Amino acid sequence: MDLLEGLKLKYQPVLNYIKENGVVLSNLHVEGNKLFLKGNAPTEDIKNGVWNAIKAINADWASEVTADIGIDASLPKPTRTYTVEKGDSLWKIADMFYGNGSKYPKIIAGNPERLKDDKSVIHPGDVLVIPD
Repeated sequence: MDLLEGLKLKYQPVLNYIKENGVVLSNLHVEGNKLFLKGNAPTEDIKNGVWNAIKAINADWASEVTADIGIDASLPKPTRTYTVEKGDSLWKIADMFYGNGSKYPKIIAGNPERLKDDKSVIHPGDVLVIPD
């Protein structure tokens, strides 16, 4: 396995985070025996998430990775979703994502095609948008 493939394999969780969160990479290659990443994230939080993912893999990340991640607010922000499981309620889902079950109306507002009010029924397998 060449160096690029080995580093990509080691840092696959970072590459997954990048893909899942709408980061657009313009460069991904080896430069100076390090994995070189260059791209833009849609928000500062997502940019910080890339760095956190890198650091979670290797505390001595600077010996293996060079990352130049900027912010491009014109990039679409990723849509966070949740697949309903048996036993879920809007209150329970809101508590899971917002730390407060009483914020369930945000979930209703984010799913107007599926949820009309707090009496709307959810079923296992339903995919709900979870607004920020």
